[in-house]
Amino acid sequence: MSAIAIRTGAVVATLTLVLAVADAPRAQPAGRVVYMAAVEMEGGTQQDKEPYPLTPLPAGGGYVKTPPNASGRWEVSAYQWSPGTIVVQQGETVTLEIVGVNGDVHPSTIPGLAESFVVRRGELTRVTFAAKTPGLYSLICTRHQPSMQGTVVVLPK
Repeated sequence: MSAIAIRTGAVVATLTLVLAVADAPRAQPAGRVVYMAAVEMEGGTQQDKEPYPLTPLPAGGGYVKTPPNASGRWEVSAYQWSPGTIVVQQGETVTLEIVGVNGDVHPSTIPGLAESFVVRRGELTRVTFAAKTPGLYSLICTRHQPSMQGTVVVLPK
């Protein structure tokens, strides 16, 4: 472990660098690995600074808008895949390593590539498929529609 001090003006920040070696080597999937996350983008403000929008958001669990509370704060959120677009080559074996960050559970599918899988908060889900046919494939969380959709692009050889 080593520490580095960085001085910018009157601010000093100390960074501690830690190098860790795993006790046992982690098995790596064959082929290409794409690292992803299931995330929830959130924002909010006070009603006296910005009025609460009365226009409804699209139906489904993908968007959540919370009306002002007793102190006047309102919030909005949307579930997404990060990254939202994955580009692979025809013929590749691809493994998506998806960590669940927000949302307790994401029942999901990539029709034509991976029929059914579930991503859970705090867990790593591996989804492996063969990119046999060029095209666009939707990556869909069936619980958080319509916002939690992504695209897997399979490019021809």
